Amino acid sequence: MEAPLPLSIFIVEDNEWYGELLLHQLGRNPDHHVQRFGTARECLAQMAREVPDVITLDYSLPDADGEHTLRQLRERAPQAAIVVISGQEDVATAVALLRLGAHDYLVKDASTGERLWTLLGQVRQQVRLRRENEQLRQQLDARSAGATSPILGTHPSMLRLQELISKAARTTITVSVSGETGTGKELVAQAIHARSERAGRPFVAVNMAAIPRELLESELFGHEKGAFTGAVARRVGRFEEADGGTLFLDEVADLELGLQAKLLRVLQERELVRVGGRQRVAFDVRLVVATHHDLLTEVRAGRFREDLYYRLLGLPIALPPLRERGPDVLLLAEAFVQTFCQRNNLPPRHFGDDAQQRLLAHPFPGNVRELKAVVELAAVLAEGDLIRSPDLSLRGPAPAAGNEGPRTLREETIRLVQECLDVMGGDVLATADRLGVGKSTIYRMIKQRHVNVR
Repeated sequence: MEAPLPLSIFIVEDNEWYGELLLHQLGRNPDHHVQRFGTARECLAQMAREVPDVITLDYSLPDADGEHTLRQLRERAPQAAIVVISGQEDVATAVALLRLGAHDYLVKDASTGERLWTLLGQVRQQVRLRRENEQLRQQLDARSAGATSPILGTHPSMLRLQELISKAARTTITVSVSGETGTGKELVAQAIHARSERAGRPFVAVNMAAIPRELLESELFGHEKGAFTGAVARRVGRFEEADGGTLFLDEVADLELGLQAKLLRVLQERELVRVGGRQRVAFDVRLVVATHHDLLTEVRAGRFREDLYYRLLGLPIALPPLRERGPDVLLLAEAFVQTFCQRNNLPPRHFGDDAQQRLLAHPFPGNVRELKAVVELAAVLAEGDLIRSPDLSLRGPAPAAGNEGPRTLREETIRLVQECLDVMGGDVLATADRLGVGKSTIYRMIKQRHVNVR
């Protein structure tokens, strides 16, 4: 015999008498936790604190259109069973709402409560299966916890990043990732996809800056045969390729204004029309966008549409530059060098003290991408199993030759930072900006008494 399964149910009904009737009927089961809301606004506010298993939605609410409310509920609670209740029997409206993701459509009458009771039996089985699948996924994650994660780091900013990735993966909310070039924005998108229920579906990445503007619309939305010179056959676009999965739009700020308007319309309607075609094609994608620009600055400058900005904002995730992550640089360097050595059948390599100091002192303007390239080259150049400072091809001052090289480099770095601190009157932030290094690097040097704030 199956154990009782608790269900969380939201009733959104502005008619007080009818709402209390549903509340009484659905609350007869002690395993049902039922709450009633008189407006869409009240329901959405509660959903910021908890997400229900079932939502009954009055189609005619005083503060919101039924279709608009359904879209909002579906976006915030993609797994909830939403049952629309209407006072009118309109087949066209029912079909449209079912296409938008409603679980069912009921006409409001005296028997609605009993029909809801029957529907809850179906929903309960779906919820049970979903929770069992989630438990299985957690067990599999626990078994593979020792495996190397593509996103490494113990800095507080990276621990927060992992939390946000987990939260994003539980829903279909749009995610906007920002950060300097080379910080790993696509890795974040891949991690969200891999942890979500869409993991078995396609992950499609598009770099907007790498595609000629005249071809970008066709790349995104596809084209029909004969749509333009060279279109010798129908071609589906990236939205259709990613159907059921995740679409990652990198460098979205580079999209020209005309195409921004088309993208906004496609996202609002969840349908597209291929270039040169007339047929409307529905799609289902989870969208992750990224840019190294400040999109809000782009909006204020008139280079990015404000309405599209708010459509894409969703859950914002900001990636820190590598220079602000402190010792994470050594953790990443060790992971990169071990992976590279394994793939190339090289004996394990490790970093000497002088190489570690040089890695910690370097600002890495190219971020993680630069570190990976530097480490892989160092693994090739190194003699023996120890990587030394001269093996690191870093931009900036090279270490001096001879046995005193590493020590001279360290002394020169300390001297330069101390001189800049003195000139800036002990202002760490100004010094970091002037030298192009992370403030954490200077704070670490102060803590280790290598430099002083006078």
